[in-house]
Amino acid sequence: MMRWILGIGAFVTLAACEPPIPDSAAGVTFEPRISDESTVATDLRPAGSVGSEALDVLSATAPQGTETVEASPSNPAPVPVDTSGISDENDFAAVDSRRSIEADAERRQQIAAQYQQVEAQDLPERDGSSAPNIVEYALASDNPVGNRVYRRLGINGANRAARNCRAYPSSDQAQIDFLSRGGPERDPRGLDLDGDGYACGWDPTPFQKLRG
Repeated sequence: MMRWILGIGAFVTLAACEPPIPDSAAGVTFEPRISDESTVATDLRPAGSVGSEALDVLSATAPQGTETVEASPSNPAPVPVDTSGISDENDFAAVDSRRSIEADAERRQQIAAQYQQVEAQDLPERDGSSAPNIVEYALASDNPVGNRVYRRLGINGANRAARNCRAYPSSDQAQIDFLSRGGPERDPRGLDLDGDGYACGWDPTPFQKLRG
């Protein structure tokens, strides 16, 4: 019996400590509260700080030598850009005011009249020179440079070949003269010392590469 009485007393005590539940029919109202910290932060923010930050960004990103000018009614009027040297041929309104469609047609006719059509012609024939063609000789030859093919006779051949080769302005001219004197089989001037068919160090390899 005593335990039952104590239980009822404890339940009554807990019920008395709970806060009252608001009436749902009357509606629940909330009072907005502003933190003191946010209020202080708002009060300490300087006026116009957004504009000053924007000016700092513009100054940092402006090209070198560019001066940032704040907008003001007292600023001087901007100087117009001189466009006299810029062509306006792509501006239809500008061109239309100076030239008509008929004038354009006449201009096209004048340009077309200046065209010249050249008739196709055959390639010119060779001048009939009897000088040997070293290009044809190189393409027809398969002998490597330095490989002896032709027999050469003579005394003191190295000095003679060096002396005679110096008389030609180039190895091409030496090869032409060598072929015109009966080369490669014959070598009366001793220009082809090693008997490979090439005079004074002339090399047919560049022409032979084109053949391949």
